[in-house]
Amino acid sequence: MTPPLDRLDAVRVVLVAPSHPGNIGATARAMLTMGLGRLVLVEPRRYPDPDAVALASGATRVLERARIVATLDEALAGCVLAVGLSARPREFAGRVLAVREAAVEAVAHAAHGDVAVVFGTEMSGLSNAELARCGVVATIPANPDYGSLNLAASVQVVAYELRLAAAGGKVWRAPRFEPATVDSIEALYAHGTETLAAMRFLDPRMPKRLLPRLRRLFSRAALEKEEVNILRGILARIDQLIGRHP
Repeated sequence: MTPPLDRLDAVRVVLVAPSHPGNIGATARAMLTMGLGRLVLVEPRRYPDPDAVALASGATRVLERARIVATLDEALAGCVLAVGLSARPREFAGRVLAVREAAVEAVAHAAHGDVAVVFGTEMSGLSNAELARCGVVATIPANPDYGSLNLAASVQVVAYELRLAAAGGKVWRAPRFEPATVDSIEALYAHGTETLAAMRFLDPRMPKRLLPRLRRLFSRAALEKEEVNILRGILARIDQLIGRHP
């Protein structure tokens, strides 16, 4: 089986008759940030163009590999699935899925061959005839009172959903540091109790809920060794300032 993330290599982003080269460049940027590299342009009005390069913001490798074709049929040739994007309802649309469901299906099909994700023009989107060439219609759940998305923004949403479907939402993690031992936390708790009592913030004869709350706080914080050392250092400085000598 093809590793899911590698399946993004089988995805083509198809722009049908894009009118502004800046949207082509911004699309390239949106694609590359999510690991997509195959761009197909159907009869672009202006391309190549410096505006495309400028809006790509460094994603020129996508532009350099872009294919320019004369028809949508050429753009879809050899694909095992075509997903067409549409914001507005169509009377004769086939299978209509939210973009997240469509992305999952696209990634599944990408294990068997190329998949095309098709976007229409900036002004009117895909025509009914163009959308009919797509086995799945995908729509982005947006504000029904204002569902207008820029072309490149739509590509970014779809590209994100494709990567999420392929990679499972894996992200970077902060490094883990050495956890504090139970003994060191107990010593911190005891030190804090004594210092708070010396400051007359705590009456040790009537601790009420303060001490249990502090213990709960320390437990929930999952303190690290260095954090305990910092807190003990703060308490030691307070001890000095109030003339307390443990």
